[in-house]
Amino acid sequence: MPYQPLEDYGVVGNLRTTALIGKNGSVDWFCFPHFDSPSVFGAILDERKGGYFHIAPTIDEIARKQVYWPDTNVLVTRFLSSDGVGEIIDYMPVGESKDEPPYRGLIRRVKVSRGCMRFRLECIPAFNYGRDSHTAEIISEGARFRSPNLSLGLASSVPLQSFSQMGCRITAWPASLL
Repeated sequence: MPYQPLEDYGVVGNLRTTALIGKNGSVDWFCFPHFDSPSVFGAILDERKGGYFHIAPTIDEIARKQVYWPDTNVLVTRFLSSDGVGEIIDYMPVGESKDEPPYRGLIRRVKVSRGCMRFRLECIPAFNYGRDSHTAEIISEGARFRSPNLSLGLASSVPLQSFSQMGCRITAWPASLL
């Protein structure tokens, strides 16, 4: 994927780390589980080796907008076409109280608010700035990614397909599936 201008990114976070999410629906920067942890997705630095988590409509002729829900850090990326309006809602839960262990993760919800729109998903992590090797395993609930120092899960209500040992893909699905 080509580099995007910096102004085309929104930021979501949970007071421990943040993710940069482009208007194209791609998470191009994400260090996990903390701000100073090595990166999991770093396409903003290297579009070929940096890793990304891309969810976007399968059609090219669309307008894209990003907005935050009022007074929140919930980012909505909207895709508008003549056939429909789809959106990705991205956020990171902060936690209910300082005494409870925090939920650690990035929530990405895809939905269609008008008409019909099909989406494609590609998740290709590049652990430790792309220096660590990893494995990808498709499971019934989604996918598992394991590197020497970090393991991540991708939960999905839609079956995923492995397209390499590096990542997973959904070629297309109707986003009316929630």
